[in-house]
Amino acid sequence: MQTEFFWLNSVWLKSSNIDIKTAGSASLIRKYAVLRMFALCVLGFVLLSGCGQGLPNNPYANSDTSSDALIQSDVQSVSKSIHYTAFSARPKHLDPALSYTSDEATFTYSVYEPLFQYHYLKRPYSLEPLTAQTMPEVVWLNQKGEVLPKDTPPEQVAYSRYVLRIKPGIRYQPHPAFARGPDGVFLYHELGDSGANYFSPQQFEVQATRELLAEDYVYQIKRLASSRLVSPVLGHMGDYILGLDDLSKLLKTHDEALKAKTPHNTQPLPWLDLRKYPLPGARALGPHELQITLKGVYPQFMYWLAMPFFAPMPWEADAFYSQSSLKANNLTLDWWPVGTGPFMLTENDPNRRMVLSRNPNFRGEAYPSVGEATDALQGYLRDAGKTMPFVDEVVFTREKETIPYWNKFLQGYYDTSGIGSDSFDQAIRLDNTGDASLAPELQEKGMRLEMSLATSIFYLAFNGLDPVVGNGKTPEATASARYLRQAIAIALDWEEFSNIFTNGRAMPAHGPIPPGLFGHIEGQAGFNRTVYDVLQIQDVAGGVPKVKPQRKSITHAQALLAKAGFPKGINPATGKPLTLALDTTAGGPGDKARFDWYRKQFRKLNIDLEIRATDWNRFQEKIRKGNTQMFFLGWNADYPDPENFLFLLYGPNSRAKTGGENAANYQNAQYDALFERMKHMPNGPERAEIIARMVKLVQEDTPWAFAFVPRQYGLVHGWMHNVKPNDLARNDLKYIRIDDRARAELQNQWNQPLHWPLWILALFVSILLWLAWRMVQQRKHSKGLRPDIAQQLLVEKKLHRHIEMNKGPA
Repeated sequence: MQTEFFWLNSVWLKSSNIDIKTAGSASLIRKYAVLRMFALCVLGFVLLSGCGQGLPNNPYANSDTSSDALIQSDVQSVSKSIHYTAFSARPKHLDPALSYTSDEATFTYSVYEPLFQYHYLKRPYSLEPLTAQTMPEVVWLNQKGEVLPKDTPPEQVAYSRYVLRIKPGIRYQPHPAFARGPDGVFLYHELGDSGANYFSPQQFEVQATRELLAEDYVYQIKRLASSRLVSPVLGHMGDYILGLDDLSKLLKTHDEALKAKTPHNTQPLPWLDLRKYPLPGARALGPHELQITLKGVYPQFMYWLAMPFFAPMPWEADAFYSQSSLKANNLTLDWWPVGTGPFMLTENDPNRRMVLSRNPNFRGEAYPSVGEATDALQGYLRDAGKTMPFVDEVVFTREKETIPYWNKFLQGYYDTSGIGSDSFDQAIRLDNTGDASLAPELQEKGMRLEMSLATSIFYLAFNGLDPVVGNGKTPEATASARYLRQAIAIALDWEEFSNIFTNGRAMPAHGPIPPGLFGHIEGQAGFNRTVYDVLQIQDVAGGVPKVKPQRKSITHAQALLAKAGFPKGINPATGKPLTLALDTTAGGPGDKARFDWYRKQFRKLNIDLEIRATDWNRFQEKIRKGNTQMFFLGWNADYPDPENFLFLLYGPNSRAKTGGENAANYQNAQYDALFERMKHMPNGPERAEIIARMVKLVQEDTPWAFAFVPRQYGLVHGWMHNVKPNDLARNDLKYIRIDDRARAELQNQWNQPLHWPLWILALFVSILLWLAWRMVQQRKHSKGLRPDIAQQLLVEKKLHRHIEMNKGPA
């Protein structure tokens, strides 16, 4: 520091053309030193004054809805309302035929519009028309195509026919794929090499639109069969949609023939116009009338019609994006979706920032006016009947770390936030009963805590193909593996896991169906009696005793282990502790603690656990090939029906054998027979009884060690409205309303820069400069006399010499 200040003084003196040796007097030096300090103080004042202009930490300083713009102007003059949020995982697929992950759903459900949607407020979850005029007409047919009565047993139904009518007048977002010239020819469908000059649809000069037609839904269903896309739902939908599996084989043969004609397969395949290929299971009966025919009975198909897999796709967009010059610049449906929804993607940098902007062609939609009994009290009906969407833009910023995300939320730069483990104690207070509430200091800032149980389940799966923990090829091997799985399920203390790794935000699971879905059994009747005992707790008020599940003892688990043929965990074949392998993913600093916890649980049984950690792609490949022994997975509900969870253990859905979703490759003939009966039935007592039998079977068989159902905690700022947790209505962005003025005022209040530290710093610098000047003066005087005394001595010396030279002889 001192060296820097001396350097500063040296530079200033040199630039001022002042020579200390010739300054003439100390007063002159003092004057320039004072000027130096004065100049620095002025500079500091200027810098401090500049700090008052805007918020120096505002990441959106250039936005027209930044704090400064709103505070300095009337709120009515602000051009648009913006919702600020973040994302951590980079979306990979935005093509509705491919997208199947929750991080992508935020975008696909905002751009695309299937025929139906989930009511935003009602519980249990219920479907309502979106682009459809009404709920569909469904008729059952026999093999001859004759209509059957509604009470026909499902096994006697050959086909289910859905007739759907679409609302007229719905239009697509502006897009160059629809642009035509005066002659009616498309302007941008044959760009050739000039397509390399474009990097987003917004760069094209001419943007156009057209009306949504029934044939657009047909075109999208055909895309599910294309071998160029490999849709994840083709296998499942091919079993139901009439002709879809045959179309898939035909399109694959077509593409293989094209590739054979292309030298070394170096040229991209030309656009495949799917309009040329008929599909008996999907037909447009008119401009706004659609017919879909299924094989047999599949009531859950209604839920699929609310997913982007069945959103409309205009053939013009498919043709436009098929151009090779555009693909080279990521101008594809995977990056730039085309839909009729309330928003359109206008900025896509998945490593930094993505922006959804209001679709100017969106017809508008009324906010719901009915909901649950408590919705009005909680403020969810204040905007009833008003036209959505309420925001003009949604800005997503990528945050790879939780701490920066959390800090920006506290500063008001994100409207909502999850609660990571690092910030849980700062945000949440737990009472003696474990109930959570928001910390008082966050309540004072107007924040709200939103809590819900996810329609999800996590589990430790035992690979049914494994000779030790699997299904078994003999009755003896089957029984031994079942006892081993039961012992492990008891030893795995998920209550402890929740407290250590999730801050208590996980409810131990007792079966394959999460709460909130038909078939989930509440209370004592739903306890997993293979893993838990029933503990009675006497009510201190003298009322009816309460019951709670209590995990069975390790002693009981060790007895099961002995029945499995591994007394005290010893493998009789080796005389050493049994060794089992757990496949999992790794990628974070908390992995070691989690792996150590797994080992600790198995050590209770004297079993050695080998952790095989890998990346997600390799992990998926091992599960797909059946090359695992145990692994940890989870499942989020696609639709609110127990079939969506129970089919995960259905034998014919084996991942290794058929590519289905039964990743554990579990096989039980009794379970499979019950599933076949249950899946076609409407909700009712008979279906509930069958589901209860299926759940009891898997509780005893233990193909999964049921882990937990996540408790979802989210924080919302007071200026953000209409935020009701909804796991299935993923098109929730259109419901959100932001009070931009309130946000701006609080951002300014929470982020004002502190000036007094800078004033203290300026004073400190001035003192250091003065001390530096004093040191220079002291050095100067230590090397010689003061300049005025030296000058006087020189004059006296010259006078004395003159007298001596003029002396003559006496």
